[in-house]
Amino acid sequence: MNRIKIFFRRLFGGSFKRMFKQIELIHKETGANRFVMFFDMIWCIFRYGVGYQDYHVFGFALIRGKKRRTFMTMNDNSAISHLLNSREYFHYFDDKAEFNERFREYIGRDFIDLRNVGAEELKRFCEGKETVFAKHTNDFGGSGISREEITADTDFAALYERLCGNKQYLVEDELKQHGKMDLLSPSSINTIRIVTLYWNDTAHFMYALVRMSNGENCVDNICSGGMYVSIGGDGIIHKPAFCDATGEYYAAHPFTKTVFDGFEIPLFNEAVELCKRAAAVYPQVGYIGWDVAITPDKPVLVEGNTLPSYDMCQNYGHIDNKIGVLPKFKAVLGGEFFKKGKQTLFDKEL
Repeated sequence: MNRIKIFFRRLFGGSFKRMFKQIELIHKETGANRFVMFFDMIWCIFRYGVGYQDYHVFGFALIRGKKRRTFMTMNDNSAISHLLNSREYFHYFDDKAEFNERFREYIGRDFIDLRNVGAEELKRFCEGKETVFAKHTNDFGGSGISREEITADTDFAALYERLCGNKQYLVEDELKQHGKMDLLSPSSINTIRIVTLYWNDTAHFMYALVRMSNGENCVDNICSGGMYVSIGGDGIIHKPAFCDATGEYYAAHPFTKTVFDGFEIPLFNEAVELCKRAAAVYPQVGYIGWDVAITPDKPVLVEGNTLPSYDMCQNYGHIDNKIGVLPKFKAVLGGEFFKKGKQTLFDKEL
């Protein structure tokens, strides 16, 4: 019954116009028959809970049978977050200023919350700095962020009023990233998304990917025109980067010309260990996607996400052997996890 509800919600909650657009894109990429693909998409909505956009990202036009069952769906992802993450602790992650305070030893930068201070405190905070970043405390996707240049002529009363008027209450020191990360894209801090599961008193590393800007924006977010690519467990990129804005894979960054395959992320092991330690701070929130910046001497936390994305890590161009990430989660959580009636989330045959 639940599967039927999901089927009709997905089927009628989407847009057939967008669905046919995805079919056309997949046909151009793979040569798959449009007619067959349409009915296969309908089947995947019912059988796997996979909508037409995920069908495209996962490469389901080229994947059949049991391998499809290895992919984590939006419903799987939400269920894991719901059962491992206690909502009463979400405010520690949802409010960026509160996150900085709670994870102060891991963030590696100074900050100030304008909700608690006045213009004079802002002025003292900015003394000796050339640049600071102002942020909304509860936005995501790179929105609400501005780079503020500090000069001898800066009117701090006016700056304070403008930032408060824009609800950019969080003001932070500028992060300087490792020189090698600049090779990917120098216009932004290219963050590493590291996902951890805290289960049975142990923090587990699940997967990692790196996001980078297009070479012009000051943020690396995908919805702002950025690119992403998976990172191997060895800390090395082995795949081409993908850009949602163009729908294309890139062997080298179009702006910096840096080749992705073989690029080694500096201080990667240290970044993973940092996230494992941070995951133990609030074990009541056991499923977190950490955004990590690599500075010249150490990795630091940028933020934590209580509902990590499930699609980027399963991008068809980045996975090996056409296998999704669900087996990794089953290996940590076990087949007894998420019992619902007589069904279990990980009862799928993998």
